[in-house]
Amino acid sequence: MQITRRQALMSGAALPLAAATPTLAQAQTAAASTLPTHRHFTLGDFQVTTLLSGSRRVENPQEIFGMNVDEDTFAEVSAQNFIPTDAAQFFFTPTVLNTGSQLILFDTGNDAAGITAALAGAGYTPDQITHVVITHMHGDHIGGLTDETGTETFANAAYVTGQAEFDHWASAENEGFEAKVRPLADKFTFLGDGDDVRSGVTSIATFGHTPGHMGYMLESGGSQLLLMADVANHYVWSVAFPDWEVRFDMDKEAAAATRRRVMNMAAADRIPLIGYHMPFPGLGFIDTRADDTFHFVPHSYQLI
Repeated sequence: MQITRRQALMSGAALPLAAATPTLAQAQTAAASTLPTHRHFTLGDFQVTTLLSGSRRVENPQEIFGMNVDEDTFAEVSAQNFIPTDAAQFFFTPTVLNTGSQLILFDTGNDAAGITAALAGAGYTPDQITHVVITHMHGDHIGGLTDETGTETFANAAYVTGQAEFDHWASAENEGFEAKVRPLADKFTFLGDGDDVRSGVTSIATFGHTPGHMGYMLESGGSQLLLMADVANHYVWSVAFPDWEVRFDMDKEAAAATRRRVMNMAAADRIPLIGYHMPFPGLGFIDTRADDTFHFVPHSYQLI
């Protein structure tokens, strides 16, 4: 059989294409490595930027969420919301507030490398950060304060956190606190409920997840946005069902009461909120349902 010149050329052209076709595993790895690093939003005269400092898959999510409900209920709710019961995807989302004169970072992720890379993607460098506000002192919020050598990541920043939160961990003999926070203790200032980081940035006591957990209300140009941090750690298993217990909540009863209060406030006042572990970019709205549950409505283009 004779092969025409066109057939030969087409056959030869197909070979490198076939050789370059990635396997499914390679495609999944490539997709995971190209997750977005940031998303900008507008709030009055402020620019708010959420940063994806890391993401990971977690097996057996009912060992973390819905610990006080039976397996069938957990499975039914998950199925209704099109999510699996064998795994969950965790997101770690610090937030930058650019006021025009200050650059305020809320939480620092798991490590210095992750937060530095996310900041770079958003067009910022660590030395530009004027304030670092710590909502609470779990490791995935304080991990980026210093690098693996103990070198301070945000050398030009002032540090702010809740007084109750600092006092708890300072007496807890916690390894993460001792490594990341204690060396910077002299640079911290402390807040109580309703205190201002600066005009337009007000602390809100949201105790329960940790003893002094703080949220922050941002306000500019008549618009508000709530940084709820870890008040709710999953958009279904925590937001929709505030009374479902979460393993990482140190006071589960107080955490549930705080979740319900914050969800009711966000729904009633139609305040957008950013959750540290919500699906990236972390921003959304809360809607109430007739069955006494809540619904997380992801941001689309409301704050662009």
